Amino acid sequence: MHLTPSRLIAVGFLLVILAGAGLLMLPIASRGEPAGFLDALFTSTSATCVTGLVVRDTFTSWTVFGQLVILTLIQLGGLGFMTFITLTSMLLGKRLGLYDRKVLMQSAGNITLDGTAALIRKIIPFTFVFEFAGAALLSIRFIPEFGVLRGIYAAVFHAISAFCNAGFDLMGMRAPFSSLTAYVSDPLVSLTICMLIIIGGLGFLVWRDLVRCRFRWKRLQLHSKLVLTASGILLFGGGLLFLGFEWNASMADLSIPEKLLASFFQAVTPRTAGFNTVDLSKLSDSGNLLTDFLMLIGGSPGSTAGGIKTTTLAVLVLSALASARGRMRVNTFRMSIERETLRQASSILLIYLGMSLTAILAICAIEPFGLKAVTFEVVSAIATVGLSLGLTPQLSAASRVILILLMYAGRIGGLSFVLLFSERRSEPPLDRPTGKILIG
Repeated sequence: MHLTPSRLIAVGFLLVILAGAGLLMLPIASRGEPAGFLDALFTSTSATCVTGLVVRDTFTSWTVFGQLVILTLIQLGGLGFMTFITLTSMLLGKRLGLYDRKVLMQSAGNITLDGTAALIRKIIPFTFVFEFAGAALLSIRFIPEFGVLRGIYAAVFHAISAFCNAGFDLMGMRAPFSSLTAYVSDPLVSLTICMLIIIGGLGFLVWRDLVRCRFRWKRLQLHSKLVLTASGILLFGGGLLFLGFEWNASMADLSIPEKLLASFFQAVTPRTAGFNTVDLSKLSDSGNLLTDFLMLIGGSPGSTAGGIKTTTLAVLVLSALASARGRMRVNTFRMSIERETLRQASSILLIYLGMSLTAILAICAIEPFGLKAVTFEVVSAIATVGLSLGLTPQLSAASRVILILLMYAGRIGGLSFVLLFSERRSEPPLDRPTGKILIG
């Protein structure tokens, strides 16, 4: 059977998840009792879908072998397994056909078929350069704390996890499920992690465009301008809001410089990274809701991040403003946005909201936990973020399965996930009579 590009990517991710679960079930992967199928499947899904939600602490529950399996799944999931397969084929001299290019275009987040192979060739070197630089900076802090070998290992693990927006950490060596809370006042660790998250979350297409245009704003493509504008507003606007909301809440015990650093970190990490430097259980209601909002938006298309994406939000906001002004076309940066793009943006938002609401209702019916905590966990899963209020390890098997499906759907994309179960049929060349309805 000839699979569509969307289905081929979905099947590929599923096979990687199952293979990872099989490896994590091996006795050599766990400290103590071997992991059961559901725990292994949940961890493998979270790693492959670069989410970061865990039912077991990564350091205390998994051996070095298990941690390396998780790290490999993070790298495969972050870059897309098709990237590795294609690069291998290129090295072996295999030519890419039209179907291969369509799959790669969707997997790599390219806009057109042209330049897809060249983009793939640049993705892996680009990734390794930034991961190496991040690991080198983190080693400055981790080697004195944990020793040479363990410090280098921790630096490499966290650099890959941060760049791929995964959120897995090894800070169980300090305290289980503590994430990076010990480094809330450490600019080196906090800013290095932030920069890796931002670079990975902008998308390879944006970075290629920036390099090609030598960072000249006027020469950038519309996609890059929207991504950079939306990302800047969300990062700095989110940071200021967190500073105001959490000043006397989760950041009450911090000094002013520490509050500024923690606020910026807290604005960056919901962009599907999953690390935290403050105790999330102490977030104010406003901070909690803001985190939900930022998690749902996520990063940018063609990146290691999840969520509905920054461009989807930008298109919806621009469309609403144009409609409010009575304009038929949506224009920005002296260019017009296609109507098909507007339709897709609306569909993506409704699909994510629909799946989130369904999951929240189901888990609230199953579990004794409150709406606030369940909503946080569900949004974190579908947006492949990994932030948690500590609820995940306490969930029943049925709720964990729901989160697994949400993580999987979020990684391959909500629209693609729905299309997997629908058969595309060509519409008959017939124009139906137009009917009028009232809205608003």
